[in-house]
Amino acid sequence: MKNNTKLDRGPPLACVGTRSGGCGKERVRGRRAWGLLAQVPWARDGTLESQGSFRRNVQSPVPVLFQECNQFTYAFAEDTRRQSLGAVTPGYDFMARLRRGMESILPPNAHELAHSRLHVSITSTRTGENALVSSFSSREDLIKVLLASSFVPLYTGLKPVEYQGQTWVDGGLTNSLPILPVGRTVTVSPFSGRLDVSPQDEGQPGVYVTIANQDVRVTDTKHADPHGPAPQLLPVSPSQLSVANLVRLSQALFPPSQREMESLHRRGFADAVAFLLKENWFA
Repeated sequence: MKNNTKLDRGPPLACVGTRSGGCGKERVRGRRAWGLLAQVPWARDGTLESQGSFRRNVQSPVPVLFQECNQFTYAFAEDTRRQSLGAVTPGYDFMARLRRGMESILPPNAHELAHSRLHVSITSTRTGENALVSSFSSREDLIKVLLASSFVPLYTGLKPVEYQGQTWVDGGLTNSLPILPVGRTVTVSPFSGRLDVSPQDEGQPGVYVTIANQDVRVTDTKHADPHGPAPQLLPVSPSQLSVANLVRLSQALFPPSQREMESLHRRGFADAVAFLLKENWFA
């Protein structure tokens, strides 16, 4: 990409991604797309905005850590696979494992590198409101915010993350795709939906629901009527997710083999390439 990237500056660019929970393969797909988007010249100078995934969060401000993050992702997934009930196995401390990974990878000045470049979406347990955090006074503060953004009640534990005198959980519960008010925000998701970079299920457009600010496909497109009405938005219903997206969710919560995760890694890269070609951001 170094030799054929178009260097003309575009609008201020932010990348926002939603994770799929857990440490499964769909996180890897999004991580690969995220890495490629971060190479767009004016994206490197602008704000990278994120929610949820530790792997993606630490890579945004510190691109040189890609390989270390990859290794941690696969090792974390393997550790989770060994548990009889995955992350929810009694006695398995998902959050402690995640913290150890962060502490081993993040450099001492990670909070300075992330300052005003990384926006992390978290949810207050007291008010139920969303907050975007982009200022980190210390490395420990950055780690706490990243842990909060990865805390899914019941799945990752019972005790929310404490930060600045409050307790916080995953920002994806209230706003999984924050949009910055200035410039262009590129949306990335592991679920098929109306986003810039996401899986493209074959067939005609289907029906969508809006979940935490993200339009997610809820019908299998191969059964859609090509002569029928345009895609619709419906109220959120947990039973209406498409089969393909339900499979993606299950594989995120219960990670598959490393071989399949690596396959998703490559497909996420292809999704990002398709988007960049469509936008004419590199030839």
